[in-house]
Amino acid sequence: MGTGPLDAVVSAFVDDVTEALVQAASGVDRLTDTDARRLVSIEAYDLTTAMIDADARHTEAELDALLDAFVDRPVGGNLALTTAAELRGRSVLDGRAAWIERDSDLFAILVGHDARSNTALARTYYDRALDVAHVVASLDAVPAQAELEAISTLRNRMLSTLRNSSGGTPGAAQAADAVAAGAQDAENDPGPEPLEDLLAELDSLVGLEAVKHRVHLVADFLRVQQLRAERDLPRLETSYHLVFTGNPGTGKTTVARLLARIYRTLGVLERGHLVEIDRSGLVAGFVGQTAPLVTARFDEADQGMLFIDEAYTLARGNENDFGREAIDQIVKLMEDRRDRVVLVVAGYSGEMATFLDANPGLRSRFPTVIDFPDYSTDELVEIVVRLGERQRYDLDDVAVERLRELLDSAPRSQGFGNARLGRNLFEAAVANHASRVIRTGPEPTTEDLTTLVPADFPEDLAEIP
Repeated sequence: MGTGPLDAVVSAFVDDVTEALVQAASGVDRLTDTDARRLVSIEAYDLTTAMIDADARHTEAELDALLDAFVDRPVGGNLALTTAAELRGRSVLDGRAAWIERDSDLFAILVGHDARSNTALARTYYDRALDVAHVVASLDAVPAQAELEAISTLRNRMLSTLRNSSGGTPGAAQAADAVAAGAQDAENDPGPEPLEDLLAELDSLVGLEAVKHRVHLVADFLRVQQLRAERDLPRLETSYHLVFTGNPGTGKTTVARLLARIYRTLGVLERGHLVEIDRSGLVAGFVGQTAPLVTARFDEADQGMLFIDEAYTLARGNENDFGREAIDQIVKLMEDRRDRVVLVVAGYSGEMATFLDANPGLRSRFPTVIDFPDYSTDELVEIVVRLGERQRYDLDDVAVERLRELLDSAPRSQGFGNARLGRNLFEAAVANHASRVIRTGPEPTTEDLTTLVPADFPEDLAEIP
């Protein structure tokens, strides 16, 4: 076996998760300990290569560590006598990042056993998987943002699976949050990032000029307050909570994630992570269960940002609706934890006004409202083109015009999908492209494999789910 830091966490993953899998499958005669170890080794390889591919860089340090950790394992036969340069040339890691986006069958087995037997085997998988993910992110001198987002995706997916397996009961949800409480590995945490780098990342987003201006103002204000504190000057007491208004797909979650990191850099938050939730994660079905759910979400977001999407849905229904109980608990915790959790609530403009009026103490706690306008057609075209560039797909000039026609045909009313619509059009084009290329013959050229043409796009928006 290898000797590097990745090998150490992979070994721990294989040893501990194999033990958990053997326990979960104790009644399955066909699964031997050797079979279980091989399955878990494959899982570790899938996780590791997905994390390495998250930023699509496949650096020398990452590939050397991959070889060190897996060349002598059951999945490493194809790595024998291979160098990092040869591994990159074979492109065996391209597309591996998609693994993070799906549920793991092995993890689901452990979660199912926990639900039936009141065990905590999935917690072992969760802890060891994040250990591997953090070490991969730490292999390069500066972890890429895509790697950090991949870790967040992995964590949130596993936590969601844990919660869903509980049937939504508060006790199980709080157990999942207890997992989240220790999720961030301090040793591999890159720490606060330079403010200018974060603002540059914000400015690189397509469109959103008014949003960028408001965020710059917030950041400038907080930076001045930080400088005043360093000189023993009094800081102006203010609320950091925010309201984001606008249609879906306008970048609200992306900007919230950046803001959480900005708040960390400026000393407002110690962790600066983002916990995204909606009504389903806050409102229970029986009396007395909603307040504990809300408290659990605040616990999960401790020293970070809690993002409540479609927050206006909490204010719907009559006075006996449990959403009102959630709002009351939110107001209480906003006060009790004002120095530990920043709350961002998001939704349509008109409905958010109703939400802010649902409790007498709510509106005053949100001094800043940032409106996210719909993207223009030109901006949506740029978003799709950038998405294609990241995935090695090029749109020819005529395909761009076809995309523009489809975007122009979409009604710009409440509910307009914005970037979500652009992504759906791109994914539909990629699927159609695959069918077209397969029909062209057995030897498509690189240009064939990477070029989207007008025929790849749907006839009209009715074909888009």
